[in-house]
Amino acid sequence: MHNSAIVGLMLMLFAGCVLSNRSTEEPSPSSGLGQPATLDEIRLWNIDVSPSGEGLPPGRGTVSQGATVYEAKCMKCHGASGTEGPMDRLVGGRQTLAGNLPIKTVGSYWPYATTLYDYIHRAMPFDAPQTLTPDDVYSVTAWLLHQNGIIAKDAVLDAVTLPAIQMPNRHGFVPDPRPDVPSP
Repeated sequence: MHNSAIVGLMLMLFAGCVLSNRSTEEPSPSSGLGQPATLDEIRLWNIDVSPSGEGLPPGRGTVSQGATVYEAKCMKCHGASGTEGPMDRLVGGRQTLAGNLPIKTVGSYWPYATTLYDYIHRAMPFDAPQTLTPDDVYSVTAWLLHQNGIIAKDAVLDAVTLPAIQMPNRHGFVPDPRPDVPSP
């Protein structure tokens, strides 16, 4: 064995011993660090959106507003039409999933439109995540769904209309049969 492998193995064994010894100790009442989170603090971090739309904030967006936001915030990574890159392709790919070269995009692969909102809201733009307003996110979501032929150009997205959108691949996934996993 190389020295680095031996050192790595020793560290893993040491960590395992420390962790196993901790489980037999009584937990200390307070480590003196931090404080319990308040409900308001937890709400600030609870920003996920479910497939049913639970968690969507107030706001609205249109395709035309989304074109403006997309050009300013998204185009540098995903290209002018959402197909060029350099990052993931967002548009196209319909009817390719069963082929040898599936193109997984918002329009071909994603089962829920609300997941698109959730992802954009939490992770985009890549260089400044969580800086878009709810109206910006609804608008970019509308633009992407329109580019993929899923909604009309005059559609308005909000907390009511977004969850009602039927994505092309909505039924393309195998349900999770575990009893502890709620089905959508």
